[in-house]
Amino acid sequence: MDVLYKASVTTTGGRDGHARSSDGLLELALATPKELGGGGGDATNPEQLFAAGYSACFIGALKFVGGQEGMEIPADTSIRAEVGIGQIPGGFGLDIDLHIHLPGLDQGAADSLTEKAHQVCPYSNATRGNVEVRLHVSV
Repeated sequence: MDVLYKASVTTTGGRDGHARSSDGLLELALATPKELGGGGGDATNPEQLFAAGYSACFIGALKFVGGQEGMEIPADTSIRAEVGIGQIPGGFGLDIDLHIHLPGLDQGAADSLTEKAHQVCPYSNATRGNVEVRLHVSV
């Protein structure tokens, strides 16, 4: 693969730590959610960060596919990513639902666009065969 961009983030302290990107644009505290035995609080967690990254990247994939097909993606397109974590044999796994809202498109076009975007999105490619990703498309 010809790498076009590489992000670099250093984390200390794990789930109750701190993360900072090499360019300083991302700097945040991390906290373990109460549901995972932590204190929760005013900090984010890896699942929220993954959900933000996946949803933003998937919109980019929708725009990419739409551009290839001469279809404009509505400006108010949104994705609510729900990322759960739980135990699986031998460790922990993720559970993912993407709620894709493509207002103004007909359902068939939205479904087709979403399936094609799911094939090109790097997050979808990274999870394919390892994590079930459920796509919910509304118009």
